Amino acid sequence: MEPEKISEGRVVAFIDIGTNSIRLLLVRINPNGSYLPLTKQKETVRLGDGEFIDRILQPKAMERAVVVCKKFMELARAYRAEEVIAVATSATRDASNKVQLLEMLKQEANLEVCTISGTEEARLIYLGVSSGLRLGNSKALFIDIGGGSTEVSVGDQTQCYYLYSFNLGAVRLTNIFLPDETGPVSEEQYEQIKSHIRHKIADIIKDLSEYDISCSIGSSGTIENLARIAFVYLRKTTSESFEKLEYEDLKKIVRAMCAIPLEERRKFPGINAQRADIIIAGAAIIETFMEEMGLSEIRISKRGLREGLLVDYISKSEFSYMITQMSVRKRSIMQLGLTCNFDEEHAHIVTRLALELFDSIQALGIYKFREGERELLEYGSILHDIGTFLSYDTHQAHAYHLIRESSLPGFQPEEIEIIANLAYFHRKNTPKKKHPNLVGLNKDIVKSIKVLSALLRIAEGLDRSHNGVVSHVRFYIASTDSLVLEIHAQRECQLEIWEVEKQKKYFEKIFGYNLQSKVLIKQDTGVPFVLEGDTELEELPEVEMSSKS
Repeated sequence: MEPEKISEGRVVAFIDIGTNSIRLLLVRINPNGSYLPLTKQKETVRLGDGEFIDRILQPKAMERAVVVCKKFMELARAYRAEEVIAVATSATRDASNKVQLLEMLKQEANLEVCTISGTEEARLIYLGVSSGLRLGNSKALFIDIGGGSTEVSVGDQTQCYYLYSFNLGAVRLTNIFLPDETGPVSEEQYEQIKSHIRHKIADIIKDLSEYDISCSIGSSGTIENLARIAFVYLRKTTSESFEKLEYEDLKKIVRAMCAIPLEERRKFPGINAQRADIIIAGAAIIETFMEEMGLSEIRISKRGLREGLLVDYISKSEFSYMITQMSVRKRSIMQLGLTCNFDEEHAHIVTRLALELFDSIQALGIYKFREGERELLEYGSILHDIGTFLSYDTHQAHAYHLIRESSLPGFQPEEIEIIANLAYFHRKNTPKKKHPNLVGLNKDIVKSIKVLSALLRIAEGLDRSHNGVVSHVRFYIASTDSLVLEIHAQRECQLEIWEVEKQKKYFEKIFGYNLQSKVLIKQDTGVPFVLEGDTELEELPEVEMSSKS
């Protein structure tokens, strides 16, 4: 089957019809393979309300689902979506009257919906969550607690090794164990729910114990809300920067929420009031899993099934290489660059030259770089000019804000700060201690920005004309206090030489060496470059510009 061609930009809608909520992701997929999220929407509909005793979707629940889907379809039409991909999960697949719901959605909302299996749901969740993480070959445990089911998988960056779906969900267990509970939840009631869960997952825990799991990642509204509650209630802050849920914290907040009636629970610090009635059952699922797996903490991901639908869609298109052949970090960087319609050729030339400068300095042993700095220089170089589509004169400032405000899956906040500041300081201002961009950053991050920007500024100057005239570059030691920057050019490159001269003073301040420039121009005869260690190029006429501080 030929991969689908995206010859022109198109808008695609992805809809996830869950047991508790219905989610929409609207994305513009561009001809260059980049995509731009246009909107994300979520509405709580409780499709599974009252279903899990007799397996019948209730009329009012179906009506709520149809109303929300009609709204989402209107939104998709407003954005001129060419395709709508909609899937239904646990509540729909388990219902004896699911055909009635699917027909209502088709007739009233003009929406064709595919009901997916629990295993397929687990696969799509794995795709969505893993695509936003830097895992490499390390295996991670993925847990997603939905309204009707819980999906578990084990996988690394590129491959999923295990998929399973349990009929355990926050709405389902609430319907079974706490159907009309409005008062506090007793310890006996809570332990009864956990006992039921423990029995259901016993065999799977044995399977999971065979994998060498390096970390655990939780997704879904239930886990997200529990992490937020723990952060707000125990740390007395309203910050949204929670990244994990710790087992000891979970136990404390669950006991506190069980001790109060439902109406008080709706006002509990950090809680989503719409989840107050089902949060206890959802907490029992994750707490039991953490106990049985011996997990002290679980990382939080805001990605899930609808992002998995997008990844799956792209993987079947002509741009599948962005999913299959790029690391999550490289994909994040390229995605942002392509979305900003950057000059890709210039970006790659500057990146190549910047990395050659880095490798040359490192090989000479005159500066000890920190681990990971080469990769951050690469990404800062790729994105250094992305602000030009907004304004050339201040494009470095626009690039800085675009990078800082973009979601860059796979990166830590301090890494994003370095990349953004490399883009900012690639021209005009040099990084100074009291610059507003650097205030509050730790000294190692500031040092990385200063050192790497010194290399990027020279690399950018070496392609000042955007003609790719400089093919290679390297440093070599001239004396105890001097370096030579040897520039290999295809032809005269006076503009590039001038730019390098302008950047020398800052380089010398950072690295403590005087810098001279030597340009070697390749003849039209096509004589190849011959490089051996620090030897001169052979059979090449030499144009030399030398200057010392």
